[in-house]
Amino acid sequence: CPRCMQCDTKFDFITRKHHCRRCGKCFCDKCCSKKVPLPRMCFVDPVRQCAECALISQKETEFYDKQLKVLMNGATFFVTLGTSDKSELMVCRLSNNQRYLVLDGDSHYEIEIIQISTVQILTEGFTPGGGSTRAIGMILQYKVPGSEELTQMKFTASEDFSCNKKLSASWLAAMHKATKLFYESRDQ
Repeated sequence: CPRCMQCDTKFDFITRKHHCRRCGKCFCDKCCSKKVPLPRMCFVDPVRQCAECALISQKETEFYDKQLKVLMNGATFFVTLGTSDKSELMVCRLSNNQRYLVLDGDSHYEIEIIQISTVQILTEGFTPGGGSTRAIGMILQYKVPGSEELTQMKFTASEDFSCNKKLSASWLAAMHKATKLFYESRDQ
């Protein structure tokens, strides 16, 4: 007999089953009562979702409303490729179709987001007592198409421009949220 995926309640004439519009699993009314917009699946009006999916959908909506603009506008970083000791001043931004990380300086790189395997945000200012940290850079690893090897890039916020430093920190914070959201939605 079919049962609720969360509370294991048996479906019958009184306890109807409902499908989460995000994951498609069956739940009882109590376990699938959240109604949240799901624009990435073309549901503009709020639709029924299980609690877990509703939380991710709310985070996505917040991300699209706030952080996406920051990532697409870009920020300036010193970028170091691989184990090189030379860095290049580059503007890093998300492409308009949100599929590539575009880096422009003397060199030009377009890294397909799907090829990025790890993103590590570098911070400073942490104190053992729980003080605040500030994002100062990131390290990302990605696969170059046609190769199985990982390439590493290090991004460091420029110390020279005080206004750019704040923009770079905002960009890194948005990238950190994007990465967390990506892994949460992928693991589901």
